[in-house]
Amino acid sequence: MLTGGGTGGHITPILAVAHELKRLNSDAYIVYIGERNSKYAEMTSNNPDIDEIRTVYAGKFRRYHGESWHQRLLDVRTNILNIRDLFYFILGTLQAVFLLKSLNPDVVLLKGGFVGVPTGLASAFWRYPFVTHDSDAVPGLANRLVARWARYNATAMSPDYYNYPPEKVKHVGVLVGDDYHQISEEEQLQLKHEIGIPSHSRLLLVTGGSGGAQTINNAVRSIVSDLLDSTPDLYVIHQVGKGKMGIYKDFQHPRLQVAPLLFPLYQFTGAADLIITRAGANAIAEIGVQGRACIVVPNPLLAGGHQTQNAKYLQEQRAVEVVDEKTIRKDASKLGQQVRKLLENKTRRLDLGKRMNEVTIPDATSKLSMILLDIAKRTDTKTESI
Repeated sequence: MLTGGGTGGHITPILAVAHELKRLNSDAYIVYIGERNSKYAEMTSNNPDIDEIRTVYAGKFRRYHGESWHQRLLDVRTNILNIRDLFYFILGTLQAVFLLKSLNPDVVLLKGGFVGVPTGLASAFWRYPFVTHDSDAVPGLANRLVARWARYNATAMSPDYYNYPPEKVKHVGVLVGDDYHQISEEEQLQLKHEIGIPSHSRLLLVTGGSGGAQTINNAVRSIVSDLLDSTPDLYVIHQVGKGKMGIYKDFQHPRLQVAPLLFPLYQFTGAADLIITRAGANAIAEIGVQGRACIVVPNPLLAGGHQTQNAKYLQEQRAVEVVDEKTIRKDASKLGQQVRKLLENKTRRLDLGKRMNEVTIPDATSKLSMILLDIAKRTDTKTESI
């Protein structure tokens, strides 16, 4: 049983694990537990590696990094939503308790996101073994709430970053689908051809994730005209996120492509010479496996400051260039300057890509899948002996 959600960044690695589980054991029966009425439901529907989809209600606890208790108390709208979602959480937990008893899973994976809490509590109630996985340098609240009952706490980074009991930590890396691998220069040229970009041009890819990133969108929109005019062989592809296409309503250019979502994303990241991205762990790992150079703009408001910590770690490894969000809000030209500097320095781009690849564990999905199958095998054997 696999569960997690709240963003596409939780679901993408779940699909990677589902695929790897099927590859390792074709008889594995995989159930995905998702959030009822999720806007990301299309990502799991009709997926050949998932045998059954069930949903439960889930409540999100909204809080923002750096926000004081005084600010939280005065944020009436957020408090009302949190109170509403408390009832969703209680209802979802009750649903999960009955659902898991009927499904009787051998092992459960909690990828993170608020939908995992009801499933984790239900697993603990029935004593079904489960494993949590954290992609970021800062463990998510959902996993922290249920981690004490987990069989193992799988992590993306060194155990030093986490407060889990050392004997329960399994350092596996960030979960990445098997479409991602290190890209050679020849493969990059081929990928450019496949997505309709001249092979010997330079390609800047901009993505803030499936939901988009308004600060990045605004900054790139303000500098893209100058970038294209000053760099005749530059093409820009911008994934703006669902519902955000309007940002380019008054601007078009033959070397600019704009889309709410890019699919399959690995083709575009693999073709890119330079990528502007948030510092979400899954996106960074995919870029890292491919060995691409990137400029990271971490979101400073996300709970726990996990993107800031991810970016700090990568910057310490000299694997990325980091641009502060506050800086580009005030002056987007600072982002343009960094883009030009890297576009003009191929050696620096190759070095960043090499270092990104070196700090990324390439077989994390396989490692975690084997842990899950081992637990499932032991659970099944124990059941048979009873």
